[in-house]
Amino acid sequence: MSDVKKVVLAYSGGLDTSVILKWLQDVYQCEIVTFTADLGQGEELEPARQKARMAGIKPENIFIEDLREEFVRDFVFPMFRANAIYEGEYLLGTSIARPLIAKRQIEIAVQTGADAVSHGATGKGNDQVRFELGAYALKPDIKIIAPWREWDLLSREKLLAYAEQHGIPVEMKRGAKSPYSMDANLLHISYEGGVLEDPWNEPEEPMWRWSVSPEHAPDQPRYIELGYRNGDIVSIDGEALTPAAVLTKLNQLGGEHGIGRLDLVENRYVGMKSRGCYETPGGTIMLKAHRAMESLTLDREVAHLKDDLMPRYAALVYNGYWWSPEREMLQTLIDASQAPVNGTVRVKLYKGNVIIAGRKSDDSLFDMNIATFEDDAGAYDQKDAGGFIKLNALRMRIAALKGRR
Repeated sequence: MSDVKKVVLAYSGGLDTSVILKWLQDVYQCEIVTFTADLGQGEELEPARQKARMAGIKPENIFIEDLREEFVRDFVFPMFRANAIYEGEYLLGTSIARPLIAKRQIEIAVQTGADAVSHGATGKGNDQVRFELGAYALKPDIKIIAPWREWDLLSREKLLAYAEQHGIPVEMKRGAKSPYSMDANLLHISYEGGVLEDPWNEPEEPMWRWSVSPEHAPDQPRYIELGYRNGDIVSIDGEALTPAAVLTKLNQLGGEHGIGRLDLVENRYVGMKSRGCYETPGGTIMLKAHRAMESLTLDREVAHLKDDLMPRYAALVYNGYWWSPEREMLQTLIDASQAPVNGTVRVKLYKGNVIIAGRKSDDSLFDMNIATFEDDAGAYDQKDAGGFIKLNALRMRIAALKGRR
């Protein structure tokens, strides 16, 4: 293990990564660089700096970075242009954060001359795949240290014992402690473990952090207008906002109206089924509104092709292939389709529901003169439909005549 000279550790300052930091120092006897990313998880990150200093990390080797704008602009928004949903429900909140963490971790490795990176993902989950596929795609010769696949500290009790043995300070929260494993960023917060490990158990109401229950949401709906340019939301109620500010505002509004809760049993890439609960209030609004904007502005076959490709795109994101050539190829196609996706969508938020209340665009393909149920003054000749139907029925008529029906 002495061939590793310097390693960049994705570091939160919590129990797992604090133990990993000490374990790397003891087992690999190498220089450590810590990297802590602010993706909008809502936690104070400066304590991570102090803990790293206490562990002997040089000040110049401690990186704490605000990546919120880059996260939404370069990862969340491109994914929502594709209307990506995994297995029909999951809006990929954890999945889409991992390629950015991997990207910045590799950039820091290059900047500091590190020859390895390390993460705290377990050997059972998807995140190990996402982090490592990203790292190898961006720096093929990088070494990767995954402690959960090497050590025997495979329980919280063993981690706590290791921390006590080595004098690692661990904040023991007093009072009620969350029984769930949680991951949060600007797009969502996830909950796993505890009573959720039994798929029959309903999530307890106090678990949810970002949203009120639909039953306790306001009795009056809230209308908002979302301005789109090239498939991205650029304003809310006429106010121009940055990508991170857009998502922050939609999270607030959606949470107030009970929007974005999800209880899901999903298929992990490693082969097992996993039960998780998610809150994605802003993303839920974004998906519904984006599809409404596209319904007005996209050509039929372009829209249908996007829908055909979406499950493949979503699986690539979920499984950790953000930096793959096939995802980048699909993104080029998707981004090209968004040139006419401009205009305004009016949305009604009411007791857990996102209801489209109106849409308009200067790039609209909707023609009232043709679509009207009233006299269209010759804009559409209804007699043309007869030949159209007969031509499309031809193969079925032949099959019936041949006795194949």
